[in-house]
Amino acid sequence: MREALCRLGLGLLLCLPLALPPDVQAQQRGGARPAAKPSEKDKPPPAPAEPPPPPYERDLMRLSEIIGSLAFLRGLCASPDANEWPSRMKALIDAEGVTPSRRDRLAGAYNRGYRGYSLTYRICTPAAQEAASRFLAEGERLSHDLAGRFGG
Repeated sequence: MREALCRLGLGLLLCLPLALPPDVQAQQRGGARPAAKPSEKDKPPPAPAEPPPPPYERDLMRLSEIIGSLAFLRGLCASPDANEWPSRMKALIDAEGVTPSRRDRLAGAYNRGYRGYSLTYRICTPAAQEAASRFLAEGERLSHDLAGRFGG
């Protein structure tokens, strides 16, 4: 269309040569192509696929949350075993945290349990002691069920 207007003498500005960058001019003439996309060799390797969760994953996350709740409640009430709960969670993460995302999920469940009760209780009350007693019973039941069904 531009050439037709130039031949007819219409639109003098259209008839002037354009000052395009060299790579665009070469493309219009069918010459050099723009830089190719990086090859497959240049891409970083994909992250390894995470294995499917074990059948006891839900119970393990619940146990982690219970340990987090107990870590807060037993510390708040100055129980003699208060210092054991964070180290128990560390042992659980060391044993079951086979991938970084699994370790993150276990730690997240622990933190959820800890944080949930830290927002509710500021001092040790009979309700806090009762909650801790119930968590001890549930955690004991869960750990025995897990060990009995899945070994360990």
